[in-house]
Amino acid sequence: MAVPGPGYSITMRIAAPPSASAAGDLTGEVGRAGGVITAFDVVESTAGLMVVDLSCNALSAEHADEITAAVNALDGVEVRKVSDRTFLVHLGGKIEVTSKVPLRNRDDLSRAYTPGVARVCLAIAANPADARRLTIKRNTVAVVTDGTAVLGLGNIGPAAALPVMEGKAALFKRFANVDAWPVCLDTTDVDEIVRTVELIAPVYGGINLEDIAAPRCFEIEARLRAKLDIPVFHDDQHGTAICVVAALRNALRVVDKDIADCKIVISGVGAAGNAIIRLILLQAPKDIVAVDINGIVYRGRQGMDPNLADVAEKTNAHNQQGTLKEAIAGADVFIGVSAPNLLVGADIATMNDKAVVFALANPDPEIDPLEAQKHAAVVATGRSDFPNQINNVLAFPGVFRGLLDAGVHRITDEMLLAAATAIADVVLPEQLNASFIVPSVFDASVSPAVAQAIGAAAAQARISVAPEAVGAGVS
Repeated sequence: MAVPGPGYSITMRIAAPPSASAAGDLTGEVGRAGGVITAFDVVESTAGLMVVDLSCNALSAEHADEITAAVNALDGVEVRKVSDRTFLVHLGGKIEVTSKVPLRNRDDLSRAYTPGVARVCLAIAANPADARRLTIKRNTVAVVTDGTAVLGLGNIGPAAALPVMEGKAALFKRFANVDAWPVCLDTTDVDEIVRTVELIAPVYGGINLEDIAAPRCFEIEARLRAKLDIPVFHDDQHGTAICVVAALRNALRVVDKDIADCKIVISGVGAAGNAIIRLILLQAPKDIVAVDINGIVYRGRQGMDPNLADVAEKTNAHNQQGTLKEAIAGADVFIGVSAPNLLVGADIATMNDKAVVFALANPDPEIDPLEAQKHAAVVATGRSDFPNQINNVLAFPGVFRGLLDAGVHRITDEMLLAAATAIADVVLPEQLNASFIVPSVFDASVSPAVAQAIGAAAAQARISVAPEAVGAGVS
């Protein structure tokens, strides 16, 4: 199923004999070892020696070692150094702070700093709302985590979570020109997290909660939304839900089904699954059946926490019990945000005709996409090496761009649905097909469309809007 990708990319500096076949021998050996060559550069060439940098993609760190060993075993060849290109990208971190104003002389310094800055401070003291206009606040987001649910890695702690939060900040800047900063907290105590975010909130125009384990994430989000006058958005919940609903809307168009006629099975009822269920319910599906590690969620099941009990009350119209495999029999849609390799092709075959399968566990989905494609009409994953990648990058940059520009203080379900509709509509009717239900994350029209939809939904709901920010954007 897996193919070598850029996540495991290495560059080998190789010394080899300068024979006519040297290049072919090296590239051939990489290919035989299962690597995919991405670059071949001659660094040095003499009558007796050729030094090259050979870059290739591998399946894993272990596979990269196997490729290196295979090349090094060639006669007369020496691999002098191996650089992991992913680690090189992270050396020294991925983001930085730069000044937007020149500091060339005394005049510049006097206006940007003392004594001139004192006048701006006093203006904000007299009118705190001016902080949005006169500081970084109106374009800055805190990316907050405790490191307890990082990607598919689990509870790895705040320091280990930092590379992900840096990446998130870089994506904010790249796709929506939002300045974001990682805030990795060395505590898992709900009260401490809430209070810490409350204390740092004056600097920020919004809070993006990230990679906080359920069920604590639900309480943290709810309490912060109640306390703060800036939007609080848990991307693992609402960003994922927006993207899934957008993809589902277009997938049902492809298979010509109405959501009102669809039984939808959702595997995983953590942060993402809970939010997906909530957003899909607003569109009145025929039924949603949720499944967690203990099987189908149903009313009266023992040992459920309050969030799971709430899901049970709102889903599973026939109070079905059993396993995931039993749940998807006769279903129209499967959405997995859970764990790898839970299903096989024979399970998908029990679904209704023209089934839709979203296997979103990363990096390994709930079912091999190639197996799912044998039985389902539309298949999507969270991976970049298969069609229909459902990725939160489609949502969160534009969502915050819209929230910040409109000065929105709180987020509603109507805004989330508007964002999902905007993403879905970027794919034009003539473009829509089973292998293209969501736009590329690099489609420059996505973020502005989402931002506009957020602003319009906020205006329609008459949610507090900062007049100086409406439609302004930030350049």
